[in-house]
Amino acid sequence: MKPTLVLVGRPNVGKSTLFNRLTKSRDAIVADLPGLTRDRHYGHGKLGKKPYLVVDTGGFEPLVKDGILHEMARQTEQAIAEADAVIFVVDGRTGITPHDKEIANKLRRLERPVFVAVNKSEGMNSGMVEAEFHELGLGEPNAISSAHGEGVRGLVELALESFPDPEDDDWHSDAVRVAIVGRPNVGKSTLINTLLGEERVIAFDAPGTTRDSIEIDFERGGKKYVLVDTAGMRKRGKVFEAIEKFSVVKTLQAIEDANVVILMVDAQADVSEQDAHIADFIVQSGRALVVAVNKWDGLDAYTREQTRATLQRKLKFLDFAKFHFISARDNVGLPALFRSVDAAYAAAMAKLSTPRLTRVLADAVARQAPAKHGVFRPKPRYAHQGGSNPPIIVIHGNAVDHITDSYRRYLENTFREAFKLQGTPLRIQFVTAKNPFADKDRK
Repeated sequence: MKPTLVLVGRPNVGKSTLFNRLTKSRDAIVADLPGLTRDRHYGHGKLGKKPYLVVDTGGFEPLVKDGILHEMARQTEQAIAEADAVIFVVDGRTGITPHDKEIANKLRRLERPVFVAVNKSEGMNSGMVEAEFHELGLGEPNAISSAHGEGVRGLVELALESFPDPEDDDWHSDAVRVAIVGRPNVGKSTLINTLLGEERVIAFDAPGTTRDSIEIDFERGGKKYVLVDTAGMRKRGKVFEAIEKFSVVKTLQAIEDANVVILMVDAQADVSEQDAHIADFIVQSGRALVVAVNKWDGLDAYTREQTRATLQRKLKFLDFAKFHFISARDNVGLPALFRSVDAAYAAAMAKLSTPRLTRVLADAVARQAPAKHGVFRPKPRYAHQGGSNPPIIVIHGNAVDHITDSYRRYLENTFREAFKLQGTPLRIQFVTAKNPFADKDRK
């Protein structure tokens, strides 16, 4: 099993920059603003000789007793409890602070190794910048620069020195990536916490609590998943904070990288134009989709009927997706939701044989031929699969580039029904046979 390194420190000391350096990614949002990271953020370490997991945490405020800062502190304490080793990040330019001392007092009581990383030390004498931090009583400080990479590899190899080489696992090679998206405060983090049986991500009664896209390895019914909790996507005009704009980009990236997307809709709020925009982006990205209508338990029978009608009217272009009416808080409807996630993934990754595709195409044309284009009628000849996630069906024939959109939808529905492709968008591409005499000069 891979050892886990947890990054801890007060706000704005460079933990997320170090996280990105260790994972060789840009998964954690970085900006010169304190309090940016709020949830635990997991990644696979790629810097150093041994495989490991690294966890980015929010700025640690151990003395705050309520509000979002208290929730962030609880997240950090849970991460520390899971850690095999802790990297305590401090600011070499600011020097030691009372806040650093408070955190050090907590870390000294741990029964696990702690390594002090004196960050932002580029261009400074390492011996001098490290000297002050001996006062923390956590062993030898290590001068590093997360931004420039100075001293980071040595710090990681020191932290992993006592751990045996773990067997490299292939979790992510066969795990299904499930992104959970929706408007702010719709219950995305609550859904993940209910599935995990613990408060892995902050579920706080304020919109916009999640800012990064958080990845969590998860196993259910013997199947492996990577759950991605995303920031809520507001209307474009309501995205005022610069950081929230970054968070929307992270959500869009999470959708692009997912195998299956769970679109969460609030049953107790009107289905908005923004819900439709998010759904449209998922479809345009070609991602398998399941719709979870959350907070269903709080509605009476009449309101439920009205909500169903509204969903059918405003999200009618999602007719390929399965809708589930759930309560994330009370664990109602979640087993059926995940059965649909499995079915959508299977549909998105389905292998479609060329002979059967061609037979289905021939039957569809025999039942209803495409409309004429001028004096010619398009003649689809055969079909084959051109890709997966989403499934792409390539149809060859004569003049098929003149097939109408309505006939394209007819073929989509025919293939979807024949191959049971519920839960995934379907792409159809037409390739017209080249006229062998088109380039010859006429005499």
